[in-house]
Amino acid sequence: MTQSKEKFETKKLPMMPIRDVVIFPYMMTPFVVGRESSVHALEEALAADKKIFLATQHDASIDEPKANEIYQVGTIVNIVQSLKLPDGNIKVLVEGIERGKILQVTDSDGYMQASVRVARYTTETNPQIEAGMQRVTGLFEQYVKLCQSLNYETMIAAVRMEDPAKLTDTISANLQLSIEEKQELLEIFDPAERLTRIADVLDIEIEKLNMDRTIQSRVKRQMERAQKEYYLNEKIKAIQKELGRGEKSEFDELKKKIEAAGMPKEVKDKAIQELKKLEAMPPMSAESTVSRNYLDWLLAVPWKKRSKEIRNIGRAEKVLNEDHYGLEKIKERILEFLAVRQLVKNPKGSILCFVGPPGVGKTSLGMSIAKATGRKFVRMSLGGVRDEAEIRGHRRTYIGALPGQIIQMMKKAGTKNPVFMLDEVDKMSMDFRGDPSAALLEVLDPEQNFMFVDHYLDVEYDLSQVFFVATANVMHTIPPALQDRMEVLRLHGYTEPEKVEIAKQFLVIKQLAQAGLTDKNVKFTDDAITAIIRSYTREAGVRNLEREIGNVCRKIARKVVKEGSDYKITVTGENINDFLGVIKFRDTLANEKSEVGLVTGLAWTEVGGSILTTEVTVVDGKGKLTLTGKLGDVMQESAQAAMSYVRSRANGLGLPRDFYRNLDIHVHVPEGAIPKDGPSAGITIATAIASALSKIPVRRDIAMTGEITLRGKVLPIGGLKEKLLAAHRAGLFEVLLPKDNEKDLAEVPENLRKEMKMHFVDTMDQVLKIALEGPLPQMLEETPQTGITPITPQPAESPATHQ
Repeated sequence: MTQSKEKFETKKLPMMPIRDVVIFPYMMTPFVVGRESSVHALEEALAADKKIFLATQHDASIDEPKANEIYQVGTIVNIVQSLKLPDGNIKVLVEGIERGKILQVTDSDGYMQASVRVARYTTETNPQIEAGMQRVTGLFEQYVKLCQSLNYETMIAAVRMEDPAKLTDTISANLQLSIEEKQELLEIFDPAERLTRIADVLDIEIEKLNMDRTIQSRVKRQMERAQKEYYLNEKIKAIQKELGRGEKSEFDELKKKIEAAGMPKEVKDKAIQELKKLEAMPPMSAESTVSRNYLDWLLAVPWKKRSKEIRNIGRAEKVLNEDHYGLEKIKERILEFLAVRQLVKNPKGSILCFVGPPGVGKTSLGMSIAKATGRKFVRMSLGGVRDEAEIRGHRRTYIGALPGQIIQMMKKAGTKNPVFMLDEVDKMSMDFRGDPSAALLEVLDPEQNFMFVDHYLDVEYDLSQVFFVATANVMHTIPPALQDRMEVLRLHGYTEPEKVEIAKQFLVIKQLAQAGLTDKNVKFTDDAITAIIRSYTREAGVRNLEREIGNVCRKIARKVVKEGSDYKITVTGENINDFLGVIKFRDTLANEKSEVGLVTGLAWTEVGGSILTTEVTVVDGKGKLTLTGKLGDVMQESAQAAMSYVRSRANGLGLPRDFYRNLDIHVHVPEGAIPKDGPSAGITIATAIASALSKIPVRRDIAMTGEITLRGKVLPIGGLKEKLLAAHRAGLFEVLLPKDNEKDLAEVPENLRKEMKMHFVDTMDQVLKIALEGPLPQMLEETPQTGITPITPQPAESPATHQ
């Protein structure tokens, strides 16, 4: 499409590499020569025809570049003027003549000499070339208008020419491009091709300049607005000064608060530094708001204010007894803490963890500790917390950042030594935002929490004087490292007599007040409370008991409103059904008929102990063991171990050795929708299988718990107190327990030990002998029964036991 003709010619010329500049033909360019080799090349050219070949080097930092470190295309120039400077350098003015490409470079007497191929193009004018020249000229005019560093009149006059080669080289030399981009234009020999390329480059550069101008105008408007705000703020300050309000009164007040806050030296220095930054900021800027909020938080957190502790042990004991019935071990630990506070001047804060089922008084116990010690009480619920920032806060770089809940609660308390309750510490979880339980490790470590760092405050804060109380329903979901930092105190479920006393002393009074009644309107007998406990609740705590008492009070309140304030009624065991309706739970399982393959087991749950019935049936089949009832992996393995034990004792059960080949055994644990797991049902399942196969019924008035081995050994279990309480609630007063659990009886209430008959067993043979209503064939011959150590009830308590 181009009308260009080319001619080639080779020349041998002195060569000089140049830095940071690209020389184009037809352009006058001054520069300074200082390298020794370049000076020799220049002198050689001056001594000849004043022509020298200039090529740009790749890296301007190299003093003596080699041939492969120089661009292959350069410009043959004519030396117009040279001037030797006092420092030995030579200042020269050159004029570009034509392009050339290096064919060969040789060293000659200390300078480079190059064989250069010159390509001369002659372009014939045609409409296409003229249109290209007009387009390039128009684009360059736009470029010069937008570019402030170029003189418009000079540039426009310079590009008024007819030769496309001269036009493109003149424009290329004046464009503000990088060395690499200019070198790319220099290496295009064909003027027509150069026209197209320069048009593209100009389009891009014009777009860049337009964008720069838009940004500059936007910045200018913002600066004008900021200057206007600054002017108005200064005017407001002047007006305030005339009105007698010092312009620094607010900052002076902040400084006084910082001085009086009692901050440690490092924190105080940071606060003063932040205050100085705030003074230098425009009041309406976003940064000043962030700084002011930060200072407000630093001042709001208590640094030295403390609650005056009540160290009177007698008063503390009285408060604890008034608020809670029982819980002797917990009360002893709190009184021990207060005794140490009297003897030690600066003791470290305690970190307790109350673990127990719902409704046993864990949270209210924390409030009682605060009341007994005279401290402030704050509570933080950790249920469902999954973000580490909830504990440590967000850094100030985030919009809307706030300190973590620890610092926020300390601000709410207003003192540095409150009772701080971390409720439901076992309900925390984790995700991609972090692990809050890991953040709590620092908070709950007495060796570290005196220098707790919140991300927002970014200064050390002393938590060592805080009395931390954590609560949890279970321990297995709490990370071991966190458990290690807390003193765990277990709150077991209440016995029936304890629940009766709690209801009489606390719950009835509370619910009467909430229903607007007095003791003149209603009276609860012990029989009524016992009936509610046995027939309408099944729990380790007293929450549902309180709810049912509240139901009774509301129904009586309705009658008081209807019949007048003189209405009186006594709630007894006989009329409790009139208020609460049909009973929800049967009060006993002991009076049901004994059955083959039906055994009562004991289980532990998060809400205390419970009864777990196990059923086994035998049908014709091919030896398959079926397990149903939503059993976990551990419980299924216990069932398989029980089955293996029964097969190994086939002779003792009066069964042929291959009895299982023609029978299928189905083990089912009712309430199939509820997940069940754990090894403690091992002896229960084994007893049920043995009963089903031998057709001997299992005593219905006995419950059992224990892990089984393949050799028929009975291993210890956990949650003994909760399981015994569950059996007692269900009316089962005789239990089979592992021998190794005998030591755990110390935690069981004395009245429970007296009312229940407990057999501690080592082997399954002992279990079967006690649990089955009849003897197994040949058992007495094969395995002598020794080592059974029943704990019989006291003579006075014999009516409450089942022998």
